[in-house]
Amino acid sequence: MARPSVYFATLGCAKNEVDTRHMQEALLQDGFAISDDAEGCDAIVVNTCSFIRPAIEESVDAIFELAGIEGAHGGGVPVVVAGCLPARFGDDLASELVEAAAFVPCADEGDIASVVRECLGLAPSAGADDRTDSRGAAPKRQQAAAFAYVKISDGCDRFCSYCTIPYIRGRYHSFSFEEVLRDVRLAVDAGVREVVLIGQDTGLWGSDLSETDSLATLLGRLADLFPDTWFRAMYTQPENVTDELLEAMAAHDNVAPYLDIPLQHCVGRILAAMNRTGSRDGFMRMLEEARCAVPGLAVRTTLIAGFPGETEDDFEELVSFVEDAEFDYVGVFPYSREEGTAAFSLDGQVDEDEKAYRAERLRTVADAVSASVVSRRVGHACRVLVEGVEEDGQLFGRSIVQAPEVDGVTFLDAGRPGSIVEAVVEDTLMYDMEAVRNGRG
Repeated sequence: MARPSVYFATLGCAKNEVDTRHMQEALLQDGFAISDDAEGCDAIVVNTCSFIRPAIEESVDAIFELAGIEGAHGGGVPVVVAGCLPARFGDDLASELVEAAAFVPCADEGDIASVVRECLGLAPSAGADDRTDSRGAAPKRQQAAAFAYVKISDGCDRFCSYCTIPYIRGRYHSFSFEEVLRDVRLAVDAGVREVVLIGQDTGLWGSDLSETDSLATLLGRLADLFPDTWFRAMYTQPENVTDELLEAMAAHDNVAPYLDIPLQHCVGRILAAMNRTGSRDGFMRMLEEARCAVPGLAVRTTLIAGFPGETEDDFEELVSFVEDAEFDYVGVFPYSREEGTAAFSLDGQVDEDEKAYRAERLRTVADAVSASVVSRRVGHACRVLVEGVEEDGQLFGRSIVQAPEVDGVTFLDAGRPGSIVEAVVEDTLMYDMEAVRNGRG
């Protein structure tokens, strides 16, 4: 008898991709198969994002689209809505999304197998009463790829005034070193050459575990245990860019010289309204110290344009900051007014058209600055993780200063997918680079 199959649609960020993988692992252990095609499967799980309104709309559109699919045995396929959408809106969602067969918020994703069984009218599996969180299961499936995301924490305690994450994901908690090590080892055993450590607030890792645990110690231990694997940390808040963290990057060749720091703004008054700290001068000092401590450091940040109370002068200060800070990569977002957040009721809401204009202008300035910064790599040697071949036969990969999916790629003249090669940068185009291999990998 064929195993019932489940198709996953994953919306949102890399953290959701990791959650999907753990739900898939739980289903595989429970006797299900994972389908690559929504047509003909037995059940569908939509792992949703609800961080901002566009993400909510995208998730709802995906649910509506998939709810009309006919199953292998005729009739509609039950659609299970998982993740951030039910976590944010709770019981109110059931009356609005009648197309869904069940809802599984983030905190209950370990129960995904029993929920799908119930939707399909299947008997509970043997040992269901002993079921544990899917993170604790011994996974049987790991996607083979050049890189893999590994979550090291979940939740957030910061309560930035614009952000819904604490209400969706709950309070901050680190995953233990043993849990992280298990996921890293699974990825490495599957052939992954780069592990990207993610969470809502990675710089806090270990602060709730022991006095000696920190992101720096985690990176150092993993780098020593897996010397042939690259490690990269994303989503580190500025106050957690410590001397210890910078030293760990500088001391290990396989820890990417890379900081992903969501600064969000540079004007102190706006940062305070965001329930954040910092200032332009403080950020500039931090960047200078970090670049001195870690040779070849690349820095990514994210910025919000049009936050409530942002004047034209505040915005011009933000533009000037981007010009002077010389970030390698910048993500720019117009402020999204989200119900349930403190910023929703702040005075000085910026007009939607003005927010869009400011975001577009800031994006244009950031692109020009970053393109200039990236172009300075021409003539320099770099290590490149070869990822694959495009349809036209062009080989591509990523330099160690390019994070996956957001920082562009490096085109190569030679190399084997899955290998790490030495190359020299010959040209750049915006965030992409062209390099010629000068060593064996």
